[in-house]
Amino acid sequence: MSEFWLISAPGDKTNLQAWERMNTVTLKSNLSSNSKFHIPDLKVGTLDALVGLSDELGKLDSFAESVIKKIAQYIGEVMEDSKDKVQENLLANGVDLISYLTRFEWDMAKYPIKQPLKNISDALAKQVTQIETDLKTRSAAYNNIKGNLQSLEKKTMGNLLTRTLADIVHKEDFVLNSEYLITLLVVVPKSSYVQWQKTYESLSDMVVPRSTKMIAEDAEGGLFTVTLFRKVMDDFKAKARENRFMVREFYFDEKELKCEKEELMKLASDKKQQYVSSTSTPLTHSFMVPTDSCEHHLAQKTEAQDREHNLSKGPLLRWLKVNFSEAFVAWIHVKALRVFVESVLRYGLPVNFQAMLLQPNRKSVKRLRDVLNVVFKHLDEVAAASIMDPGMDIPGLQLSNQEYYPYVYFKIDLSLLD
Repeated sequence: MSEFWLISAPGDKTNLQAWERMNTVTLKSNLSSNSKFHIPDLKVGTLDALVGLSDELGKLDSFAESVIKKIAQYIGEVMEDSKDKVQENLLANGVDLISYLTRFEWDMAKYPIKQPLKNISDALAKQVTQIETDLKTRSAAYNNIKGNLQSLEKKTMGNLLTRTLADIVHKEDFVLNSEYLITLLVVVPKSSYVQWQKTYESLSDMVVPRSTKMIAEDAEGGLFTVTLFRKVMDDFKAKARENRFMVREFYFDEKELKCEKEELMKLASDKKQQYVSSTSTPLTHSFMVPTDSCEHHLAQKTEAQDREHNLSKGPLLRWLKVNFSEAFVAWIHVKALRVFVESVLRYGLPVNFQAMLLQPNRKSVKRLRDVLNVVFKHLDEVAAASIMDPGMDIPGLQLSNQEYYPYVYFKIDLSLLD
């Protein structure tokens, strides 16, 4: 992105000539690209109101900037698989940000200029605050889905001692619905396969002979079944542990396993649905509906998650794009208000100033600043002298940490969105 300088100077004949001279010099020397920045005739109000509003707008400016930065960062996070296309989604009123800035037009419908400046400022503040509030809600819902999905995905990536077995075990691997018998799953290290086959039947009484079978294997070992009488289960577990055979705490429940698979699929689909572009073809499996057998189970297990998710229906990326545009447009209107208020306070009444947007050449920033100070030093000889000779000690000039120049100046830094 880029850095822009939004500046203004009085609009009388002398200063208009200065504008032309500045424009000619900067363009000829390739110091910057310049364009007029059109601010409508707003209602001035009282001097006291303007002074108070100046402070409020400074805070609103910083707040709005932080919100659009958050949204831009979140778009990058949501578009995790297409980070190279993030900038394409940072638009304002349907155009790229530089085009919007250089062709800025006040939105008369959203911010009617007949109302007091305070009302316009309050409307902008309310709009940006609402966007930030909604962003918190939607990002919390998305992060909840993403976190739950990552937890479930971790289960499928662990070893046989920790990973989910939903995609490994089958009904036929178990003795089911028996009052006396139970099938256990045992993780055996690779180096102990032979020992397992020789000893599992004798680890305790009442182990069913030839009942073991390896049903899965990873780099560390294998997952074996073994069937025995329920009443010796605790004894078998203890003896198995002594021989470095680890019994998994797992009991086959077809409904539970089916629900776990569906939950993983649902979370993956929900996450994907959050950042499907509004122009993309809708997913046919966007929100999976649980089967009757899982409906009650999933309702209990994910009630809190679903409650949060319901607050963020609709694609998250589409919401982020729309509200990035809204927040950015609001932010630039705040900048325009600041230029108007500061210009009136600095240059007085009647309102007559010219605003201009400069895009400095990165290599010529210092030279451009020097040119501006020379061209507009007559607006404030003392400040201009101090800027051109930083060694000068002029009491009372530096009243704050803000940059001060003979002309009204505000920076628009789009590099924060890179």
